[in-house]
Order: sequence, then structure tokens, then C-alpha cells
Amino acid sequence: MHHRITMALALTVLTCLSAAAAPMSPDAAHALAKGIFKQLIEIDTSEAGLGSTPAAEAMAQRLRDAGFAPADIQVLGPNDRKKNMVVRLRGTGKKKPILLIGHLDVVAALRSDWTTDPYQFVEKDGYFYGRGTQDMKDGDSIMLTTLLRYKQEGVRLDRDIILALTADEEGGSSNGVEWLLKNHRDLVDAEFVLNHDGGGVLLENGKPMQVEVTATEKVYADFAFTAKNPGGHSSLPIKDNAIYNLAAALQRVANYDFPFELNNVTRAYFENVMTKAEPSRAADIKAMLQNPPDAAAIARLSQRPTDNSTIRTTCVATRLDGGHANNALPQTAHANVNCRILPGHSPEEVRQELIKLVQNPAITVQYVATDGTLADAAPAARTLVPPPLRDDVLKPLQRIAGKMWPTAVIVPSMAVGASDGVYTSAAGLPTYLVGGEAIERSDIRAHGKDERIAMTSFYRAVDFYYDYLKAVATFK
Repeated sequence: MHHRITMALALTVLTCLSAAAAPMSPDAAHALAKGIFKQLIEIDTSEAGLGSTPAAEAMAQRLRDAGFAPADIQVLGPNDRKKNMVVRLRGTGKKKPILLIGHLDVVAALRSDWTTDPYQFVEKDGYFYGRGTQDMKDGDSIMLTTLLRYKQEGVRLDRDIILALTADEEGGSSNGVEWLLKNHRDLVDAEFVLNHDGGGVLLENGKPMQVEVTATEKVYADFAFTAKNPGGHSSLPIKDNAIYNLAAALQRVANYDFPFELNNVTRAYFENVMTKAEPSRAADIKAMLQNPPDAAAIARLSQRPTDNSTIRTTCVATRLDGGHANNALPQTAHANVNCRILPGHSPEEVRQELIKLVQNPAITVQYVATDGTLADAAPAARTLVPPPLRDDVLKPLQRIAGKMWPTAVIVPSMAVGASDGVYTSAAGLPTYLVGGEAIERSDIRAHGKDERIAMTSFYRAVDFYYDYLKAVATFK
């Protein structure tokens, strides 16, 4: 009897272990990812909303429920509203960890602007709608789903995988990645970083054209232009007033092209894009890549906003404010000029260039810090040059994405915006932006009205990331 009981108990344990290690079906994985996605979308993590803490705590609870050790889950931050969630999936330790990052906060959205409630997860016409469906609660959901699947299946990778879901990438004064690196480097230290806030698949009329791995990014910088004048009565107009002077300065900025420049990533980007570009564009790219580059080809390519922003620093006026009364000449006028600076250059370099362009000592050009304060000098440290294109990041992408989207070219790229990668890169952690969401070039709605992602795109991205991260973490 004792023997039979022992055997029965052993068989029960083995059955449970086998069930726990069984691969999760694609349908189950999609349902899990959708549930996480819905939960995140319906937590208003904007600056004016709840902040990141409720979302961080909700994701931590999912991990606890899935059997992650409490010691491997941290919810922490500088204040009660801006907490971050960090979890570690333990591997064999043969290699250093990989850090995954994604931000929980979103840009605010007004209900009056949208056709749906931006903070409700709406399924309509084959799309998921809601603030964060493209930027970037889709990526947060996919990364968390991937770790939950590995945990359930008992996957043991050659590396620990660390996931940090963080605050204030979109603004605010409590950036989570920066705070973690400064205060808890041990929790997030890794050999390199995969940031889900970029990369992806670019569609044109439904056809996959490019799969991008973003290996470098521009630096974000705001500059405050301020013009002052004694003013006077509006019945005695003069051209030398604050608004006219500021407008002239902004026009000079608008007409100026910063110097053409390529780095190892942007050169590789154009070399790959050229293989599938239309003949005239391919010819211009080839001429641009020559030494010396063809100036006429550069000028033609610069007419395309995406190409122009890839080959030079760009600055554009984004906000204006001036005057104090309808019947008085303006005494003060302000503008915000937003710049996206190529790697290898400093914000102070750009500020000095803008001062030269202004050509008016009555107009000041100040740097706007992340907390909104103004400074008479910008950071002078040059941003880091792009990291090398690692085989363990690029080759799995070429193999897996090549099977999933065979019509697309795999291209290294530079983000013309900026992400939390600026903090990890500055901390000496090479950072690469990779994702599997396929989005139409004409339907990029991040930060915009009626943000959405196709359901099929989201689910294929779930499948892609599960295979991709495993291939990266076990690359030989």
C-alpha cells in the first residue's frame, strides 16, 4: 500500500511538473497579452492622471501571481506617484544579464479630441484603440507576457533577463530609468539593453517594407527664445518690436540646414534601404554615400522629412507666446525651439549655433532643463557615438524577422526622436530598440488622436518577441 501511494504521489508530481513546463499555446499567449494590454491602457498614467505607480504595482502583482520570487520583484521610485517596477527572470548566469526597458507613462489625451475614450481599451474594426496602444503600452505588455511565458514553461536562458517598466519618459521630473541607474544600478546593470520603444515593422499599403533595429538616437533639447522691447502704443507701430524680432529669428532658424553627417548606424541604414528603394532615390542614396558625398543628391534627399532628420540635426519652433494687450506694442515674446541633435554633439554646441543664427543681441537663447527651468548654458558634454551593431542582437533579428516578414529589408536605424535609451547609453550600456509591431507609414499615431494598433499586428508582435528574446539570450 505504501509503495502504491508513493508511486501515485510521484506520478502526480511528475504530471504537475510536465503541465507547468508545457509550452503556452499561441492563443493563450495572445489572450494573456491582451489582458495585460487592456489593464495598462485603462490606467491613466499621464502626468495629469495617476502617474506610473498604479501600473507598476499592477504588473508586479501579475508577476507574484505567476510565481516570481518576491525578492526578484521591486516597486520603487522617488515618490509615491512615480514608482517603477523591476523584475528579474533568473537564468543560468553563463553570461551577463540583458536589461529590457519600457515606459509606463503616456502623453495626455483629451476626450474631446478623440472619437473613443482614450483611457478605455476599445476594440473596433480590427484595431485596439487607446492612449498608449502605439507608445508604448503595447511593448510593455509584450515584454511582460514574454517573461510570464518563460516562467510558466520553465525556460532557463544563458542570462538573467531584467525588465524595468518605468516613469516619466514622456516628461516630468522623475524619469525612472535615470533614477534607477543613479540609485539602484545593481538592479538594472546589464551587458546591453533592449528598449521596446522603437524599432518595429514599417508597412506601405499593407506590405512590410522595413524591419528596424534602432541602434542610436538623437538627443532631445528645448531652447527658450526670448525677445524684449520697450513697447509703446499700438497706434504708432514700429517694426522693431518683440514679436517681429522673434519672428525674424525663427525664420532664420527655419531656413537653416545643420551640416550633413553620417555615422556607422545611419550609413548602414541607407546602405540597406538603397537595396529596395525606387530607382531615383536609390541613385541619390548611392551618390550621397560616395566620398565625397554628392551635394545635389543630399539636397534632393533632404526634401523627404525622414531622410532630412536622419542626416542632420534639426530644430523647429513648437510654441509661441507674446504681447500683453491688444492695443499695445509687444514688450516680450517667447518661443520654444525643439532640437533633435545628432549623436556626437552637445546641446551647448547647438545653442551657440542658434545664437549665431538669431543675429540679434536683444534675443536670448536659453536651455530648457527637463524640469522646465531655464539656464544660460546647456550641457556641454558630447553625446556618445553609436555602439557597434552586435551579432547577438542583429543576427536573430535577421533570421526571425526574415521568416515573419520576408518582403522587408532588415535595417539598422537611428531614432530621430529620443527615448530612455539616452540614459542607458550614457551609463555605458549599449542600447538597441527592437519591436515586432507592424504599422503603416501613414498611420503612425503615437502622441496623436485616436491612437491605435491593428489586432493582428499586436498578436504577431507577441509571437515575434517570444522567439526573438530567446534567440538573443541563447546566441552562441
